[in-house]
Amino acid sequence: MTVVHEAPVGDEIPEIPADARGRVAELHELREKVRSGPSEKATEAQHAKGKLTARERIDLLLDEGSFREVEPLRRHRATGFGLEAKKPHTDGVIVGWGTVHGRTVFTYAHDFRIFGGALGEAHAQKIHKIMDMAIAAGAPLISLNDGAGARIQEGVTALAGYGGIFQRNTRASGVIPQISVMLGPCAGGAAYSPALTDFIFMVRETSQMFITGPDVVQAVTGEKISQNGLGGADVHSGVSGVSHFAYDDEQSCIEEVRYLLSLLPQNNREMPPASVNDDPVDRRNDSLLDLVPADGNRPYDMRKVIEEIVDHGEFLEIHERWATNVLCVLARIDGHVTGIIANQPQSLAGVLDINASEKAARFVQMCDAFNIPLVTMLDVPGFLPGVDQEHDGIIRHGAKLLYAYCNATVPRIQLILRKAYGGAYIVMDSRSIGADLSFAWPTNEIAVMGAEGAANVIFRRDINGADDPEAMRAQKIKEYKSELMHPYYAAERGLVDDVIDPAETRAVLASSLAMLRTKHADLPSRKHGNPPM
Repeated sequence: MTVVHEAPVGDEIPEIPADARGRVAELHELREKVRSGPSEKATEAQHAKGKLTARERIDLLLDEGSFREVEPLRRHRATGFGLEAKKPHTDGVIVGWGTVHGRTVFTYAHDFRIFGGALGEAHAQKIHKIMDMAIAAGAPLISLNDGAGARIQEGVTALAGYGGIFQRNTRASGVIPQISVMLGPCAGGAAYSPALTDFIFMVRETSQMFITGPDVVQAVTGEKISQNGLGGADVHSGVSGVSHFAYDDEQSCIEEVRYLLSLLPQNNREMPPASVNDDPVDRRNDSLLDLVPADGNRPYDMRKVIEEIVDHGEFLEIHERWATNVLCVLARIDGHVTGIIANQPQSLAGVLDINASEKAARFVQMCDAFNIPLVTMLDVPGFLPGVDQEHDGIIRHGAKLLYAYCNATVPRIQLILRKAYGGAYIVMDSRSIGADLSFAWPTNEIAVMGAEGAANVIFRRDINGADDPEAMRAQKIKEYKSELMHPYYAAERGLVDDVIDPAETRAVLASSLAMLRTKHADLPSRKHGNPPM
């Protein structure tokens, strides 16, 4: 005997087998149909664009065989505009959990083959569910984005679905790591969910993010521009700073997501995963004496300094192509994950400007949220002067970095390599704003400003009244340096804990971080602060 069940309009009414074995066979057949997607033609179209399918992406992200899907049989209930005749399983988004390097993560992936990955009510509810599960379980959430925005046929219910996602992004902020991987278009309000997460990855040529597309821009402003020119991976990783990483293909992009996850804790209650270290902690860094010129006006690549200090020279740089005058990296020192902020003398002499301040501030906040200790490496001549910087709010933006450091409770170590002038010295985690330890190399110059500028201010009358002003200026510069800028001036006043041999930098940092690992600090009771915006 066979019974039939009610099916959606437009679907064939299937017969249900009467025995259990038959029903299990039907279940497996249905699962396979759902897994294969809407059609071979739709899959070929996705591949023709140089894009993987949602399930292929999940397979790349997660450990083999670890994915457990949630609500694969979900269908929308919308009617009108032909939707009642088209009710595919999954409703265009695949959600579930699995493992990366053996640790639980949650993920959702838009399936562009179904409704172009557009978000409707059922689609949104699936995402809400997996986000709630990630927050409750205390595990990272990775979104694989490839969607056409809100499903227009569902109207305001689709927009409300985005609101629920934004609310959960905000609730999860600083609680679990949130990573957005952009693998296709992301336009309009949909772009705000990635913007609320901790990290954004993009793929060149295939992923774009913008609030208004090229057609609207041209209609309103007359400017003609391509999708990639408006919101492609290179634009957002090098110009706007929206994206933290950009890659040439999906495979390398997703592999780097896995690497980033290996450096992050599961949630804000855990420490980042430590690894067994076979790089000697007391390894000397003699090459640093040649890498960093004693002359403060000569540039060098700070990345090479970091390579010399961290385990095996390996690190992951955040925002590599944006605000290049400051470096933000995650690395390991003695097997323990450490966040490093460093001026880059090769770019704008390592000055702090608006973009660099914002970049470093967000990185400090992320590290503090997820219990990652901070090492700040200074070679900074100050804040970038200029009318544009002042008018665009360098005071406000620079204060973001100051606020982030002052608010951070993780272990904090300052290392001064050469220049540390003016407000930039204070802002970049000086002892006066709460650094636990401050070390300096014997090439350090800590002062209100450079000797040349200081001499011109302090000794203006002496220089102008001298028979040989240039000779007098040189004499006063030398005098100022010897009095206020010698390498031990700050150490003598307790503002630097020690002046160290550069060759011992790795050993000093490793032992100091080990001592600070049990640090505990509480902030005053409050609902939240009011940081400069």
